[in-house]
Amino acid sequence: MMTSLDHLADSLQAKAEHLGIHKFDIYGATVDEISVQVDRGDPKQVKASQRSSVTVRVWNAAQQTVGVTSTTDLDADGLQLALQMAQEASGFGNPEHMPDFSPAARDPLPMPRWETPPQAPAALLIDRLVEAEKALLAAHPAIKGVPYNGLAQRDIDRFYLNSQGSRRQESQSLTSIYLYSKTEQEGRKPRSAGAFRISRSLADLDIAGCLQEAADKTISHLDYQKIPTGKYTVIFSPEAFLGLLGAFSNVFNAQNILDKQSLSTPESLGQPIASPLLSIADDAQHPRNVGSITFDGEGTPTRRLEIIQAGILSHFLHSARTAQRLGSQPTGHANIGAKVTVGAHFYDVYAARQPDHPYDLAQADQVIWIDDLHALHAGVKATQGSFSLPFDGWLIQKGEKISIESATVAGDFLDVLQSIIYVDPQAELTASGVCPPIWVEGLSITGE
Repeated sequence: MMTSLDHLADSLQAKAEHLGIHKFDIYGATVDEISVQVDRGDPKQVKASQRSSVTVRVWNAAQQTVGVTSTTDLDADGLQLALQMAQEASGFGNPEHMPDFSPAARDPLPMPRWETPPQAPAALLIDRLVEAEKALLAAHPAIKGVPYNGLAQRDIDRFYLNSQGSRRQESQSLTSIYLYSKTEQEGRKPRSAGAFRISRSLADLDIAGCLQEAADKTISHLDYQKIPTGKYTVIFSPEAFLGLLGAFSNVFNAQNILDKQSLSTPESLGQPIASPLLSIADDAQHPRNVGSITFDGEGTPTRRLEIIQAGILSHFLHSARTAQRLGSQPTGHANIGAKVTVGAHFYDVYAARQPDHPYDLAQADQVIWIDDLHALHAGVKATQGSFSLPFDGWLIQKGEKISIESATVAGDFLDVLQSIIYVDPQAELTASGVCPPIWVEGLSITGE
């Protein structure tokens, strides 16, 4: 509660003054989580955990440096000790590009739009997951197991305070389920597929939708076929496109740009980077984002930020430090730690405009639908822009989907952005944002 945060802040201010510390800030988060897994109707794992992490920064005015330390102790004595350790560490800080408080750390925050519901008991989570597993196994004779599954609830509390009077706090609850099934057929390779759903409470969780999607995808991959290697028009599913976008987020990440680990430079702002059909925003407070947050690790309020508008690179994601160095304003994307990093919250991909002749999936022919990209950690060269990734998907022939046995998609991310020929008007909700299917022409597909 804010009353306890105020009390903690006042106490720490007094302790800091006693230690001779005149400038400090603290960011902390706690997570209470319970998760369950099942195996053929029996509980496989029931796990409860409480995790906390706090980062403390202390400024050394004499040396123009900052000391950083972390702790898991959230009481006043533990935080006082962390202040002392950060003060000592400040004597060894790097004076180059010293960070400062965000100039927006005391700006008003938007009001949260929901309350934190109570967690459901573990027994109820197990019952719901057992029911889902049973229904998925019964969906088709070839489905012989659901080797990966889970149902979890998380209560998350976050706070930020600094010596200039900034005091932020918020709480949220998340409930999620994933189901990943596997088939066995004589003379055929095992096939797998899965689905994921997330909501703010168990009562609102779309378990039936998750079950249906996992079953439909798994069954659709049973009658797979080889495809010839060649150039294809490709449709990226929302999950696949956002996965690729996340792998190449250095394009609009200001810290990556300053570190020269980006496909962009400071001069890239205002330049065309994608098809004029495409627009992308990052919006932590999007109404469909169940993990919505109102401030970042530096206390900067989050807001909607247009990254690409009709193909033009419009904004970078900033922390206070990167904004200062590039003559901009912090955007609410800082993650505080030993080093402040920058990261996206929740993507909103949408059509800037529609082409003269919209594309119809029911009429598509010799088109590849990429449903799920694999090995993003290994098959992406983020600073070069290239990728080569295995995928799950279908060949669409005259509107009919035929599962692909094994294939790899390769290309250059900036070329992909420029080669977009259609952005479907119907966006779908995923774990990392809302996005429609994205049509790209001329991508290299290597079949088996």
